[in-house]
Amino acid sequence: MSRRVRVTVLLSVFALSIGAFAGVLEPEDAARGVLQRLIPDKADLFELVSIPKDNGRDVFEIETAEGGKIILRGSSGVAISSALNWYLRRYCNATVSLCGNQLDLADPLPPVGENVRIVSPFRYRYCFNYCAFSYSMAWWDWPQWERLIDWMALHGINMPLAVTGQEAVWQAVYRTLGLTEDEIGTFFVGPAYLPFGWMGCMDGWGGPLPQGWIDQHVELEKKILARERELGMTPVLQGFTGHVPPALKEKFPEAKFQQLPSWCGFPGTVFLDPLDPLFERVGKAFVEEQTRLYGTDHLYASDTFIEMSPPSNDPAFLSNMGGAVYNAMKAGDPEATWVMQGWIFVNNPRFWQPPQGKALLGAVPDDRMILLDLMCETSPVWKQTEAFYGKPWLWCIIQDFGNVVSLHGGLPQISEGLSNAVTSPQRGKLSGVGFLMEGLGYNPVVYDLLGEMIWSPEQPDLGQWISEYAHRRYGGTSRNADRAWQRLLETAYRVPGRTNSVICSRPTLSIPASRMRAGKPYEPTELARAWQFLLGCARELGDADTYRYDLVNVARQVLDNRARYLYRDIVTAYKKKDRESLASAGERFLGLLRDMDELLATREEFLLGRWLADANRWPTSGEEERLYEWNARNQITLWGPRDSVLHDYARKQWSGLTKSFYLPRWEMFLDDLDRSLADGEPFDAESFEQELRTWEEQWTHKSDPFPDQPEGDAVEVVRRLWTKYHKEIL
Repeated sequence: MSRRVRVTVLLSVFALSIGAFAGVLEPEDAARGVLQRLIPDKADLFELVSIPKDNGRDVFEIETAEGGKIILRGSSGVAISSALNWYLRRYCNATVSLCGNQLDLADPLPPVGENVRIVSPFRYRYCFNYCAFSYSMAWWDWPQWERLIDWMALHGINMPLAVTGQEAVWQAVYRTLGLTEDEIGTFFVGPAYLPFGWMGCMDGWGGPLPQGWIDQHVELEKKILARERELGMTPVLQGFTGHVPPALKEKFPEAKFQQLPSWCGFPGTVFLDPLDPLFERVGKAFVEEQTRLYGTDHLYASDTFIEMSPPSNDPAFLSNMGGAVYNAMKAGDPEATWVMQGWIFVNNPRFWQPPQGKALLGAVPDDRMILLDLMCETSPVWKQTEAFYGKPWLWCIIQDFGNVVSLHGGLPQISEGLSNAVTSPQRGKLSGVGFLMEGLGYNPVVYDLLGEMIWSPEQPDLGQWISEYAHRRYGGTSRNADRAWQRLLETAYRVPGRTNSVICSRPTLSIPASRMRAGKPYEPTELARAWQFLLGCARELGDADTYRYDLVNVARQVLDNRARYLYRDIVTAYKKKDRESLASAGERFLGLLRDMDELLATREEFLLGRWLADANRWPTSGEEERLYEWNARNQITLWGPRDSVLHDYARKQWSGLTKSFYLPRWEMFLDDLDRSLADGEPFDAESFEQELRTWEEQWTHKSDPFPDQPEGDAVEVVRRLWTKYHKEIL
C-alpha cells in the first residue's frame, strides 16, 4: 500500500469515527424531541423547518401558517428550540426554567401576527464552569441531563462544557505510560470533587473512585454528547493541563516536573513542565484516546495554573508554556482550538500583568484560542486586557459560587454591561456570551434575561421587562406580583454577588463582616415588602408551581436577612452578661431556623434528601454507598478534612441540612455561652471551635435518612410565617 493510500484510509477512518459521534438527526427532528418532551400535548400544533445560517450565524423564524399551525424555522436544532422558547415567552406568556415551568398554553395557540426573524450576533453561546459538575451535577443521571440539555437548547446554548467521564480516558493513557492501577487510582478524587482534580487542585481526596463509577459515566457522557451534537451544539471537551500523577516522575525520571504549592490546604500537586517533550506526548495521547472514546468537535478546555502561579513570570517562559499547551492539543487534533477561562486575570492579577498575559496568549494563533471572561457582571477582564490582546472572547456571567442558596442577580449590570460591550469600539473580537456559573443556582430570572439577550443584546427597559417576566412566570397578571417584582429588582436583583448567611456560618461571637453583608447592601424591609406583595397574589396565582417556588425563595431570604439581627441580639446579651436576654434571643434565633427548615421542606429544590438520594443511586456495593454519601455530605459542609479552610463554602439552606447541621451547631454555641455566664468564666472560643469541628466531621460520616420529596403546603406555611414575623421584619 502506497503512503498516499495509507493516509487516505486513515483520514477516512478518522472521519467515520467522528461521524459516529456526531448525531444522525436532522435539526428539525432533534428540536422536535425537545418540543415533545416539553409540551407533548401541543407538539402536533407546530411545524419545524431547517434553514441555512445567516452569514455564519444562527437564525430563527416564527410565523403562523394557514390553519393555525405555528411554524418554527431555524439553522440548527438549538435555533429551532430557541424559536420555540421565544414563541412561548412572547406570545403565550409561558416560561421554562430550572426552577419550575409555567406552560399553561391557550387553546388554540396564539397567532404570531407579523413574522419574526432573529439572527444572533454571537457565534458562541457557552455554558458551565467546571465547578458546576461538582456543586450541582455531581450525582446527575441521564433524565436530569436530558432536561438540562433541553433547557440549554431553548436558551440558545451551542457551546457546552462536556467533561463527564474523562477518568476512563486518563486510565487508558496512564496505563500505556506504565502506571499501575493503584498509582492511577490514588490520582483520582472522589465523585463530589472531580472538577478539582480536573483543574489540578488536588489528588486523591474523597477517593478511591470506584471502577463502576468510571464505567457508568463513560456511558453517561456518550449520551450527553450524542444529544448535544444532535441539536447542533459543539461540546467543549477536556484538554491536557499538565496535571499528572506523582508516580509519573518515577516512570520518567529524566522529565522535568513542577511541584506546586498547596491549594487551600490540600497537598500540592505535580505538573509536567510544558516545555518538556513528555508534555506533548501525554497531551497528544489524551486527545487521541478521548477522540476514540467520545469523538471531537475540536474545542478543548485547558486552564493550566488556574489558581496557582507558574514557576516564572518571564514572558519568554510563559510564551513557550502557552505554545506547548496548544501544541499538545494540536498534536492530537490538527484542528484543535484552546478554550481558556480568563479566571487567572481575576484570581491572580499581580502575576498576570500585560507582558505576562500577552506572552501566554500571543503564543497561540488567534483563530485557535477562545477566552471566557467569567465575571462580567462584577469584574470584566476584557477592559483590563485590551479585549484579551486580540483573541476571540466571550462575555460571561458567573452568577453563583458553590451553588449557594441565595436570592441575588445583577440584572442592571448584565443588561447594561453586555449591551455596552457589544457596541464598544474597544470590544475587540467579542464573539459570544456565556453562563459560567459554579452551580445552577436558584435565580431563574438571571438566566431568562441573558438567554433573551443571546438573541437580542439591546439593553431592555428593566422595569417593563421585569413586569413581563412576572406575567409569563406565573401565567397571569397581578398588580401585587408586579409590585413584588419591582421591589425585587430594586433590592436582591441589583446585587450581582451572592448573599451570605449567618445561619450557615460556623458560630462565633465575631462572625466576619463579610458574612454579615448581603452583597451590596439593600434595605431589608424593601425585600420584606416584596414578600408581602407576593403573598398577596396567592389567591390569584397560588396554583402556579413557579409562583410557589418564588414565594418560598423570597420568604427564605427575608428570614435569612432577619437572622443577622437576631444574631446581634445574642452577642449583645452575652456581652452584657444577661442570661435571661441571651436565652430569649437564642430561642428566637433557633425558632427561626426551625421555621426555615419547615419552609424549605415544601420545595424539592431545597431538600438535603434529594441530594443524598441522587448520590445513592450510583453505588453497586455497601462500601460504595458509604463513600458516595460521605462525599455528598462532606462537600456541602466541611469541604475537605476536619480543619479545612473551605468549610461551608458550598453551604446550602436546605431542609434537613438546616435542622440536622446548622441548628445543632447554634444550639451547642448557645449552650456554651450560657454555661460561660453561669460559671463566670470567659467563653473559650478556641475550645468550642475544636469541639465543633469534631462534631461536624462526625456528621459527614452519618447515614441517617432525610425526605427526598417535599412536605407541607408552601402557601400555607409562608402565610403562617408572615403572620409570625411581619411586624418585626417591617
